[in-house]
Amino acid sequence: MKDTSISISKVQSWVLASRPKTLLAAVVPVMVGSALAISQGSFTPLYSIIALFCSILIQVGTNFTNDLYDYLKGADNESRKGPLRVLASGFISATEMKFAIITIFGTAFLLGMYLVYSCGIVVLIIGVISILAGLAYTAGPYPLAYNGLGDIFVFTFFGIVGTAGTYYLHLHEFNLLSFLVSIPVGALITNILVVNNFRDIEEDKEANKYTLAVKLGKTFTKYQFINSIVISYLVVFIIFFLYDFNYWIFLPLVSLPVAFRLVKMLNTFEGEQLNRTLELAAKYAAFFGLSLSCGIIL
Repeated sequence: MKDTSISISKVQSWVLASRPKTLLAAVVPVMVGSALAISQGSFTPLYSIIALFCSILIQVGTNFTNDLYDYLKGADNESRKGPLRVLASGFISATEMKFAIITIFGTAFLLGMYLVYSCGIVVLIIGVISILAGLAYTAGPYPLAYNGLGDIFVFTFFGIVGTAGTYYLHLHEFNLLSFLVSIPVGALITNILVVNNFRDIEEDKEANKYTLAVKLGKTFTKYQFINSIVISYLVVFIIFFLYDFNYWIFLPLVSLPVAFRLVKMLNTFEGEQLNRTLELAAKYAAFFGLSLSCGIIL
């Protein structure tokens, strides 16, 4: 039922449904993959621009799908602690959202066909799998988010696939280095989801949404969050010792104060307070990715 205490326009509803504060997660893998390509002396700007648009569209499509099926399955209800959801609030209908999902994913596919034409069939495979995974996150007979696989999905597609896939566009190869730089990208973007699931443990239990946080509990989720941060910094050191990068590669270390703040927030905040942690986790992932990109190029 529509919340009459809130009044927003249709355009504002669609912007809200896209979850703009989380869209940095679509930018970071393309940015880091592009930076690595630049450092290797092979970079075509148009490829990265199109990849960025496709990445953002796929995330928006995934967010729309998530909204739709969380609403249909009752995971978004009056007890929700997170930001307003437009279907549950009645601002967008299920029919409108279904049409938008088809349009968004269809546009991403059509844009990606230029990259397929320029870079080969591997790009088509990556794109199709990414779109199908975006749909499978909350839709289909075995929705990933409802069966403890959401974290793996995010790490794989917003980390490894997004970063190494962008690198592939420019050099037409996958290698250990492109895999290594994708690890902190995936780990820190996954931490955005970790905070979200940590906040929603009780509501997700009631909705039979068995996220990893629901399955393994709050203590495990806190350690998962911390371990992802530690691994991200360790990877920077591994890259330095294995490859010919100078000390600029340690630029991400300037983000350490934010990492400590996030850990403290996760251990002290509850309920709606964690929305602030969620927002900072997204900004932290972007800042780490930007500093890593600069370090790679410099």
